[in-house]
Amino acid sequence: MLLKALWKKQKHLLYNKKLKIAFGTYRAQILYKGNNMREIIASRRNDHVKLAYCLSKSSSFRKKKGLCFLEGARLCADAAMSGNKTRALFFTPKAEIKYKDYIMRIKCPEDKIYVIDQSIADYLADTKNPQGVFSISDIPYTENKLSGVPRSGNFLALENIQNPDNLGAALRTAEAFGISGVVFGGACCDAYSPKALRAGMGAVFRLGVYTSADMPSAVRDFNSMGFSTFAAVPDRSALKVTDIDFRGSSVMVIGNEGNGIMPETVRECKKCVTIPMSGRAESLNASAAAAVLMWEMMRGKEAGGVNDG
Repeated sequence: MLLKALWKKQKHLLYNKKLKIAFGTYRAQILYKGNNMREIIASRRNDHVKLAYCLSKSSSFRKKKGLCFLEGARLCADAAMSGNKTRALFFTPKAEIKYKDYIMRIKCPEDKIYVIDQSIADYLADTKNPQGVFSISDIPYTENKLSGVPRSGNFLALENIQNPDNLGAALRTAEAFGISGVVFGGACCDAYSPKALRAGMGAVFRLGVYTSADMPSAVRDFNSMGFSTFAAVPDRSALKVTDIDFRGSSVMVIGNEGNGIMPETVRECKKCVTIPMSGRAESLNASAAAAVLMWEMMRGKEAGGVNDG
């Protein structure tokens, strides 16, 4: 009798658990169908999903559309809060509850807000464990545009940087150190790729961003505006960056991870500088070098060195 009673109780609990799960799923479906008539998108063939997927995978498609794809609640919110226009917003039912504080900060037309199934979130995501929040946003600059560069300040110029993690990290550091703007030169990787955006924590939306297909020409333009231009090189005979006077307006050029700055760009820069190192390593990767150099630029604003550029 005791075993029979226990079995009956176990069946009752199991039934209630299944009923609760079923009711919860049904309630979620009703909620999203009744809330501004938004149904949960569960098909990869959906036009909005296809657009988001193409933006996440193709740099040329992003440039053609002037749009980028963002992943993560904070990144989507930061881009929107930076004044960048959000064209579409996607989230799963679970993400809307978990990240509601971030989602509420994102201004997006009601008819451009889409609720997606977890399978679609996994399909769109560039990460292993996606939060389930995505957005489509404007790219806030046009290609080959150096017009509008301020006539003073400290700038970082990146030439042919190929690693999106390095590029994103450099942008994040530039924002942290109060750099006036960043110039992308040559064949830099896409600053609006999902990896670069995550590595930069959306800094690209808050920095002054300028582009030039011809970095030597860009350096000449900065020279003509009275900037001190520096080429960062792994050469012990170059000037130590710790000895440079950064109290004036300056531009620091950092080159490709493997090949460094192009020779023609180096020739246009007024001075070559290097990071003094006492260890066995001959050089740092691009993002680490950028961090050290920008720190010296910021520090030098307060106390000048001996070599006025």
